[in-house]
Amino acid sequence: MERFSMLIFVLLAACICRTLGNTCERQCGKKLFTCSCEPTCKSLKTCCADYSEFCVEISPYSGSIMGGTEFVILNATFNNTSNLVCRFHGNTVTEGYVDGDRRGHCVSPLLYRTGLVSVEISSDNGTTFSRTGTWLSVHTGKLDSKFKAAMVNSTQWQYYGTPNVGGTLNMTWNPSLVRADKVNIELWGYRETGEPYETDWRAEWKYLYTLAKDHPNTGSFSFVPKPGQNGSSSWELGSVRVSSNVHQEGKSHVQAVWTEDHALAWQLEEKFRENSSAWALDKCLAWDKLEEKILSFIRELIDCPCTLAQARADTGRFHTDYGCDIEKGSVCTYHPGAVHCVRAIQASPLYGAGQQCCYDSNGTQVLTGDSIGGSTPDRAHDWGSPPYDIPPHVPGQSHWVYDVLSFYYCCLWSDNCQYYFKHRPSSDCRQYKTPSTAVVFGDPHFVTFDGVSYSFNGRGEYNLVTSESMRLRVQGRTEPVSGTINATKLTAVAMKESYFDIVEVRLASDQNSLEVLRDGKSLSFSEQSWIDLNGVSVFSPSPTNVTAMFRSGAGVEVRLREGIMTTTVLLPESFKNTTLGLLGRMNGDPADDLTLNNGQVVQNQSNPEEVFSFGVSCAITQLSSLFTYDTKYLLDTYASGPKHHVGFIPVFSIPENPNDPLANETSKICSGEGSQFCRYDILVGRSPSMGNASRASFQSHISLMKALAPVAACGYVAAPENGEKLGVSYVQGAKLTFSCNDGYTLQGSQDRVCQENGQWSGEMAQCVGPSNNTAGIIAGSVIGGIVLILIITMAVLYCKRQSRKSKVKEAGGSF
Repeated sequence: MERFSMLIFVLLAACICRTLGNTCERQCGKKLFTCSCEPTCKSLKTCCADYSEFCVEISPYSGSIMGGTEFVILNATFNNTSNLVCRFHGNTVTEGYVDGDRRGHCVSPLLYRTGLVSVEISSDNGTTFSRTGTWLSVHTGKLDSKFKAAMVNSTQWQYYGTPNVGGTLNMTWNPSLVRADKVNIELWGYRETGEPYETDWRAEWKYLYTLAKDHPNTGSFSFVPKPGQNGSSSWELGSVRVSSNVHQEGKSHVQAVWTEDHALAWQLEEKFRENSSAWALDKCLAWDKLEEKILSFIRELIDCPCTLAQARADTGRFHTDYGCDIEKGSVCTYHPGAVHCVRAIQASPLYGAGQQCCYDSNGTQVLTGDSIGGSTPDRAHDWGSPPYDIPPHVPGQSHWVYDVLSFYYCCLWSDNCQYYFKHRPSSDCRQYKTPSTAVVFGDPHFVTFDGVSYSFNGRGEYNLVTSESMRLRVQGRTEPVSGTINATKLTAVAMKESYFDIVEVRLASDQNSLEVLRDGKSLSFSEQSWIDLNGVSVFSPSPTNVTAMFRSGAGVEVRLREGIMTTTVLLPESFKNTTLGLLGRMNGDPADDLTLNNGQVVQNQSNPEEVFSFGVSCAITQLSSLFTYDTKYLLDTYASGPKHHVGFIPVFSIPENPNDPLANETSKICSGEGSQFCRYDILVGRSPSMGNASRASFQSHISLMKALAPVAACGYVAAPENGEKLGVSYVQGAKLTFSCNDGYTLQGSQDRVCQENGQWSGEMAQCVGPSNNTAGIIAGSVIGGIVLILIITMAVLYCKRQSRKSKVKEAGGSF
């Protein structure tokens, strides 16, 4: 009865709201006349009465791009007779149901995109969609393994039918992921049709056939595979789906669990099993011809970083490749010999291509000229790219079709890698430029892009970085360390590039974790650590660690230590001469870093009052603010008042008092480079933990600068024909040694060293064989014989001439 009364109340409230025009039905994200449907309304207590009913939250909020995840719609109630359907991204519809508690359930569909997508919910079988929410579609490689069906011994699956690989295949899954006593186990295939880069280029997932019907949902299945029938063996890429047997075989968008997509060696035609190498070579040669014909994408790719340290530090442009991660044991299936790979975060602008860079245990980039495990460019970025739904932008699958299956053809199922590497040569790092980096930490202290260090303790909201030409803004908010001390700390950072989403990272209410907001709405990282937004991706592997990565290659890292935020900004070379703000002008000239908004440059950077004036000039305006004001405190303190609080006068210098009870502790904690920041935070901020955090943050910045130090590169050098090369590094200081096979002679330099100017010392090494010497001898002999004949002929002619002269003299005549 109580539940029924609540339902009547909700329906009555909704009716009243509609009458007054203040309902959130199809109004989510908007501010209405007397109430709000914005995400901030909950903390401000300004929500319309039906906000939770129509602006819904769902649980779980994320799942595989392959679909099949069932979620419940929170806080909303439905009639038991409702015909529930959910629409994703405006076009893909799945069926739902209402449970006994009047809660709505839906199933995520198979999508061709990752990231946040809209979910619209209808209770009248799709006539109207009155409720809205969001769903996070996740790349299969980034999805936690507990949400996938596992192919036991995946190598056996993907090499099945090659020499000495056969037998029974096994798979397992968590039975709770499919709500059924019995399941169907089906094979689905993926392919791309039409002409590459033409308007008819399409992606297609298709049900192929059922491996088992009405199989007990025990979480395991074994079978001996056979070649696919009725043309299905021509599908070379796919995934196995486990779903309830109550559904018709091959029915789309039902609760299910999938294996990862993989090469379908185990169901290819009989010809593959008879001679897999010959079959694969034919495929490799066909791929080679296709690559010769279609557009080249290599030139628009970013070059790889020169070292592993650079690759891991350049977090705005590169991120760990989940298939080869040093933090997870370096299981690099497709890059043997590598210990870590990274991928360029952004796909290339025109062709949606990707760059992959791999490194060995010495931190040296591995190149395909030296190893099958070398770095490779990709025609299709593995993680996909906008607009996603069409090739080559489909996450995962497009990459499989054009970059991975071909690797199987040419390298894994046959020994013809030369064809593959002809079209997928490693990028070296000769054109790679490390990003510039700046940081704000502690009380707060700043190190600009050009290395100027200073402190600014203003209270307010300020521009950390602005770049008008690159359309990037990064803003910071500072608040007092405590109510009794005139020092401040960074508590929030908001950022936006171009017309894309605003990302804000701020101290959570518990002061021990970070909260991330997207356009004013809090994002959850409880299920996934990576979220693709509009124009920006956010990675948060822990509650104290957030990185935002923008289309331009800019990266913003926010770290929390001892309740103190540290923010690092990394900008690629394209931002040179475009930046203003507290983090300075990025132009290599530290003298003009502290430039007021009137163009005047601070002459004495060690004068705290002058520096303070510079900081004040970087205050944002109300119109330019990117921040979310979702509490009364923020509204009263920062939203409506001046962005710089003129009444807050900080302590400009460190008090020197030998009797200070913190003096001894300060001496113990603060030493070495950056000690002045540590001392300030302890003696002014009265917080040893803050001083210790500042010391650690500054040292981390120094380590980052060292990792990103530019390295000269001289480019790849191949071993000479009929010879060998010792050495696989091509950066400054690297040495290559060349030798020749028996019977061949080395010409050129035996040793070559990569010099600071990016040039190799010495001359190109060549191995000259015996056949070359014989030819030289023969040529020399012929030439020598001709010369000898000429000499003899000239000598004979000379003798005859002298004889005639003698006869003339004897006769008394003249010549």
